[in-house]
Amino acid sequence: MPPKSKSKSKPAAAGGGLSRLLAIFAVMTGLLSAVVWLVEQNLDKFYIFDIDHLGDVSKRAIAAHGNNTREVVSYIVSELNERSPAHVNLEEDWVFNNAGGAMGAMYIIHASVTEYLIVFGTAVGTEGHTGRHTADDYFHILSGVQLAYVPGEYEPEVYPQGSVHHLRRGDVKQYKMPESCFALEYARGWIPPMLFFGFADGLSSTLDIPTLWKTTRITGREMIGNLLKGKL
Repeated sequence: MPPKSKSKSKPAAAGGGLSRLLAIFAVMTGLLSAVVWLVEQNLDKFYIFDIDHLGDVSKRAIAAHGNNTREVVSYIVSELNERSPAHVNLEEDWVFNNAGGAMGAMYIIHASVTEYLIVFGTAVGTEGHTGRHTADDYFHILSGVQLAYVPGEYEPEVYPQGSVHHLRRGDVKQYKMPESCFALEYARGWIPPMLFFGFADGLSSTLDIPTLWKTTRITGREMIGNLLKGKL
């Protein structure tokens, strides 16, 4: 009589390995959720930029330089650097940004896990979807006009030079810059989940790999650099 096969033990071993893997995944998910919850309760402690100051410096920059947007940006960045020199990127390296169907360019002043600060805009106009984000977004208009639309309304929201468009966390709108418009954009909350929205058009539509790589390089450099400095 031939010896009995021992092959039945292999599926059992494989099942045991899968169970251990699932258990590890569950524990890691639980730990990560606990960390996220703890940080969520204390997010205000990680912010280094002040909303009121950003609005004030934007208005003073406009008062000093009017429609000379280049000088307005220089004024703002210089003052921010005086207040937080370790966390402000002085390398004005502009890169295209396609997100939500809109296209413009941005200069990343700061990027970390809980905050980002950029100058975003276009000289030719654009229109698109704001995205629904895990952070509050403050759009300080430095030049031009931005329009926004909420379903159910019959008139647009109008944000002229010197005003602030606050897109609350979880909200969504259609927005338009009819002509040339630039803004100091500040987001505070959970920044990493916003990156999916920022990269989606590039990966699915424009396929502009050099721009995607440049955006990844600058964002990664700033986020990792700030983490190494203890800035979450």
